[in-house]
Amino acid sequence: MQRFTDTRTPETADEIWLTEHAPVFTQGQAGKAEHILNPDDIPVVEVDRGGQVTYHGPGQLMMYILLDIRRAKWGVRDLVSALESSIVATLKDYGTLAYPKKDAPGVYVGEKKICSVGLRIRKGASFHGLAFNVDMDLSPFQRINPCGYAGLEMIDCTSIAGPQSMDEAQNAVVNYFCDALGINQLVFKEGFNE
Repeated sequence: MQRFTDTRTPETADEIWLTEHAPVFTQGQAGKAEHILNPDDIPVVEVDRGGQVTYHGPGQLMMYILLDIRRAKWGVRDLVSALESSIVATLKDYGTLAYPKKDAPGVYVGEKKICSVGLRIRKGASFHGLAFNVDMDLSPFQRINPCGYAGLEMIDCTSIAGPQSMDEAQNAVVNYFCDALGINQLVFKEGFNE
């Protein structure tokens, strides 16, 4: 993502990358070590997105948005809102009421978090994106204070009415995200290794 962002030109097409990760904790730029309670055998990687610590693993849809926001005249709030609304709309299709919180980016069902959002903007372009819990082992979240919130409970789609597979989730989320921003031309990359 960094190399793509640093080498893009005004003519570079925008891309969305879709993938899953092997188990990893990622610590954002504002991350505090005290929020990593017991990483045990899961590696902790410092990353250049905003926010605190989160967990990524199999069964979680990672959607990285590599967009020239200067060219499109979008602000950071536009991107965060589009990411959050894509999850809210996807879950609404299944009859699940989800919502974003102003003071804690991401998407929630009740008081439980189902999707984390973290971005970085450099040279007028965005990277990083969202992590949507579809069908995953949630126990590693108990080893951290997710997003810096002690006691925050994480859920996935298999515990509520929501997409039950990665294909089902990514198709809906990408379509709603693109609709929210009026995007009609993108390059999609699936299954890459970061």
